[in-house]
Amino acid sequence: MSAQNTGLFSSKVLGHPSGLFVLFFTEMWERFSFYGMRVLLIQFLTATVINGGWGWSAEQAGALYGTYAMLLYLTPIIGGLIADKYTGSRNAVIIGAIIMTIGHASMALESKTTFFIGLACLVLGTGFFKPNMPSILGEMYKELPDKKDGAYTIFYMGVNSGAFFGMMLCGYLAERIGWHYGFGLAGIFMLLGTLQFWLAKPLFGNIGALKKEEEKSTLTAQQIEEEKETKNPFTKLDYFLIVLVSVIGLSYAFNDPLSKNGVIDIFKFLDTPALRGQSIIAIFALVIFLYLVISRILRYGKIIRDRMFAVMLLAFFLMFYFMSFEQGATSLVLVARDYTHRGLEGGALLAFNIVNTCLTVIPLLIISVVLFLLAKATWTKISLSNIILFICFAAIWACAIWMLSSEFSKEASEITVSWFSILNSFFIISLASTVSKLWDSKYNPPAAFKYGFGLLLVALGFLILGIGSVGLGEGVKMSMIFLILTYLFHTLGELFISPVGLSYVSKLVPAKMLAFMFGMWYLALAIAQKLAAILGGQIEVIKESYSLSHFFFLFTLIPAAAGILVMFLHPLLKKLMHGIK
Repeated sequence: MSAQNTGLFSSKVLGHPSGLFVLFFTEMWERFSFYGMRVLLIQFLTATVINGGWGWSAEQAGALYGTYAMLLYLTPIIGGLIADKYTGSRNAVIIGAIIMTIGHASMALESKTTFFIGLACLVLGTGFFKPNMPSILGEMYKELPDKKDGAYTIFYMGVNSGAFFGMMLCGYLAERIGWHYGFGLAGIFMLLGTLQFWLAKPLFGNIGALKKEEEKSTLTAQQIEEEKETKNPFTKLDYFLIVLVSVIGLSYAFNDPLSKNGVIDIFKFLDTPALRGQSIIAIFALVIFLYLVISRILRYGKIIRDRMFAVMLLAFFLMFYFMSFEQGATSLVLVARDYTHRGLEGGALLAFNIVNTCLTVIPLLIISVVLFLLAKATWTKISLSNIILFICFAAIWACAIWMLSSEFSKEASEITVSWFSILNSFFIISLASTVSKLWDSKYNPPAAFKYGFGLLLVALGFLILGIGSVGLGEGVKMSMIFLILTYLFHTLGELFISPVGLSYVSKLVPAKMLAFMFGMWYLALAIAQKLAAILGGQIEVIKESYSLSHFFFLFTLIPAAAGILVMFLHPLLKKLMHGIK
């Protein structure tokens, strides 16, 4: 059944089917919850016990966060497969949202056991939720490819709006009242977002439902030919290596936080004077994994083989980007808390409060207008879903007004640590359309240069922090302008790189092999997340051994070197792509 036949397109908002905005708000509340929790995690773990935290070191907290973030990119591979075969995308989203709601509720309880249960639920829930929202959106626009780009732009505005308000409000509540209140607020909006999506079912018809065998499309002649060309069954050795790498990789992921917190180290018997046992086993697994992937790619014909090697090269450099950019969830949070002057009073505080009010109220007004347009278009079909949305917005307006009035009543205040994290979402919303115009102009650079420029911009952001932190000592903190500029350049780097990666996977890889290569892509992201957290956890060690500026200059050199190298490899990438631009 087509999207048009379900009646999905009979009601429109801003020229798009109203169902798009149901997805927009569902994704917005999920991202509100996810980023609202994420911005608190490192702060909570490293806060002193007297301040309600656990008093962990940056290295211990980074190890736990890295494993958590790594698993967030691995479980969607499995969640997507389960949705395709057993549940359908829509039910998978609801299952994932319910599990995540339980996770947030568990983290709101003041218990270490429920905290870890909560993290586990968030990982499992994300596995179901994350891959299936874009799947529903893609199915909705299957017969309207000309509108798909605009739809994804609107959808990702929901992603960034949710991240923006989640980090702002959950962060404020946690830092001003208590950590578990922040975790709890994230859970409330996850629950309401789940109800809103579930109650909107009449609008979607069969969109996102599990497809029966007879409903699956037959292959065209071109697809049959492609099927023959890309036939490459897994061997028994392939399956054995996949299981071996998976077991070793997961063992390493769990062993890292457990060993750094003195619980258990299952690889201790492999320790050497130069390397820890878990590092040796991780290198061993990486070598096996590279052999597995390369040996499979070499079995294909030349053009497919070359294009898949091009994807691997892009994934390799993407790891350097995320390894640096994702410091925003670990080391940059600690920099904002411990090394940045955040105190304001008098005119400076008034100016900040006015800016913060504009940052809060204007986006909320715009999204509230969209809510009213959606309600007007769909009230007869999904009135209960709209009522839940109105409750959500009443709550978010109440939180925002309470936050702003509380700050305006103070003569002196300190900007919350979480506030700096909203800058990434704000700059994306502000700059995305401007940067995207470059891709439609004659100045649109090739993939290697987009990657190169993005990596250099990230390096520039760290260079700014390195300069700002020179000479910091006891009681001396850097100006917040250095951190603000860092987030600006990091966001510009993200706008150069993020839209490129997955786009080239879909362009370069035959349809039959997309699932495999997307899996490899997400695996690269998972490894990058873990590396980012491990390196970010070394901020205190490097500061004590050398200086804080040394840490940032290191992160200037890594992405800068990677950016220059990928641009030098442009001729090779162009050759491997065989005409794909």
